[in-house]
Amino acid sequence: MSHIVTVQDVVTAFADFIEPTNAELDAIDREMPVIVADIDLLDAQIITLDRTPSELDARRIRRARRRVLAARRTLANTAKQVPGVGA
Repeated sequence: MSHIVTVQDVVTAFADFIEPTNAELDAIDREMPVIVADIDLLDAQIITLDRTPSELDARRIRRARRRVLAARRTLANTAKQVPGVGA
């Protein structure tokens, strides 16, 4: 009978090198308002999946879409001002 051994040590041997860098964490922080706005939009859309959207649902989705667009616009405008980010 042959034994099956795990390669856990090999897989996690480089775990320290897989951690995000400070620059990557900063990029995530800059993008967080867009991420939150996208989540809010998805929540508003998920609510309407199993029913006919009411006027309140439609307004909720419109507001969420506007927040997503505003957050993306703000991110795009600030990306131009941050050195090393954007074109």
